[in-house]
Amino acid sequence: MLNNVAYSKCQLSHFWFLIFSIEPAGCNDGSCVIWDFGTRGIAKVLGDEECSSPVTSICWSKYGHQILVSAVDKSLTLWDVMTGKKITRIVLQQTPLQARLHPGSSTPSLCLVCPISCAPMVVDLNTGNTTLLKIYVSETCDGPNPSSHSKCFDGITSFTSSAACFNKCGNLVYVGNSKGEILIIDYKDGEVCAMVPISGGSVVKSILFSRNGQYLLINSNDRTIRIYENILPLKDEVSALNELGENFNDLNGVEKFKAIGSKSLTLIREIQDTINRVQWKAPCFSGDSEWVVGGSASKGEHKIHIWDRAGHLVKILEGPKEALIDLTWHPVYPLVLSVSLNGIIYIWAKDYTENWSAFAPDFIELEENEEYIEREDEFDLIPETEKVKVSDVNEDEEVDILAFEKDATFSDSDMSLDELYFLPASPTRDVPEKQETCSKSPSKMVDCNNTGPSPSEEAGPNGNVTNHASTPLQDDAGGRMKRKRKPSEKVLELQAEKVNKPPKPTKSAKSKCKSSADQDNGNGFSGDDPYDK
Repeated sequence: MLNNVAYSKCQLSHFWFLIFSIEPAGCNDGSCVIWDFGTRGIAKVLGDEECSSPVTSICWSKYGHQILVSAVDKSLTLWDVMTGKKITRIVLQQTPLQARLHPGSSTPSLCLVCPISCAPMVVDLNTGNTTLLKIYVSETCDGPNPSSHSKCFDGITSFTSSAACFNKCGNLVYVGNSKGEILIIDYKDGEVCAMVPISGGSVVKSILFSRNGQYLLINSNDRTIRIYENILPLKDEVSALNELGENFNDLNGVEKFKAIGSKSLTLIREIQDTINRVQWKAPCFSGDSEWVVGGSASKGEHKIHIWDRAGHLVKILEGPKEALIDLTWHPVYPLVLSVSLNGIIYIWAKDYTENWSAFAPDFIELEENEEYIEREDEFDLIPETEKVKVSDVNEDEEVDILAFEKDATFSDSDMSLDELYFLPASPTRDVPEKQETCSKSPSKMVDCNNTGPSPSEEAGPNGNVTNHASTPLQDDAGGRMKRKRKPSEKVLELQAEKVNKPPKPTKSAKSKCKSSADQDNGNGFSGDDPYDK
């Protein structure tokens, strides 16, 4: 569970071990926090004074060097992940709900934006120019039908809800509108190439492709998730659509677009909860496109449903009683991230059971004891069975430890040679701890030092100053006062006898020396020590 600040959106990087351990999260304060999955700590924070509005979406670039952040203040901000500096910032006329960078460029300058109440648009981040896309096809194909509701600032008719996404290579844009249609558009010339009607004609809430580009997922307002298979080739789709258009020259208008669409996408599965009729939130594919995950849009519950691609429900994950607002699947590992309404990111992982036999492949777990008969050469240094085997490994071949084979699952691109593998850590200076004082504050420390009598002087009972160095009460090394020792009766008798006897000169001087020594040692004796005799 990641709970640093209130998060609103999350998206995993396209690169996971190497930089798969980086996961950005958009916050309500406009900043973008990149978490490191290896250390479970913050790797970098992207933000400045201009970015102070809540984040609506975030998107990694193709190689992971850049991050695009859209916010409520109608801004698009492109950040450099390595340096943490802002590359560019553009303010639109509408609030962007979703923004996606072009997937076919290592340094993308184009992005696809889906505003709140306007048609999807392609934005040039270098110049700030925007190109609105068509989101419907008129029956006569002579131009857009007039409509009196939901118009953009430039007067082009649009519907209140629309979703769009690039295909894998970024040659085409797939748009889902409120009439329950999927439009395939060539964004370079803005022309509609094909159309696929959705059964029921319900509003399309979200649309996205799988990582391999073979499947398209549609989330509609009729509480149904639909999976389409992409029949077009993964490369040069525009040429394939042009060839299909030539094959249907005998048709005109919408019928021609529907005929081309039937050869482009095929519906293979519909997923829905027929009992509870749940609305789905942020459905997506797994990294290998074999699983589909979707969150419940009901308030007060944090449930995540997992299906296989055939539509069978496999697992239901139940979290805290907090509404789910965003969901994403890890590109490689079986990990799911969900964001709650309270701004907490929850990490869902597979519960692994300990299998001790995995440490020794030849080890077999037995439920009951069995009699074991050893082989004749089992404990030989070189068993006879191994002498017969011939090694297929060429021991003279040099092993290359620098180069590594490319794994297609670690990147969306077939030519990824410049990924961002890691983020350098910048150490921060520790805050020095404050020294403890006797009173914890300067004012009290002054009072502690200045109040009370001097440690070496104290007024006696008659007002005379008494020196503690010559009194029986003396300070020891630890600052404690020694109690005066009371002499015994025998000592008092001996002292009384000495007083009655006339002292000798030599004895008197010796007695004074001993008495001074006793007082200096703090033993409380004023005369000779009886034990010296």
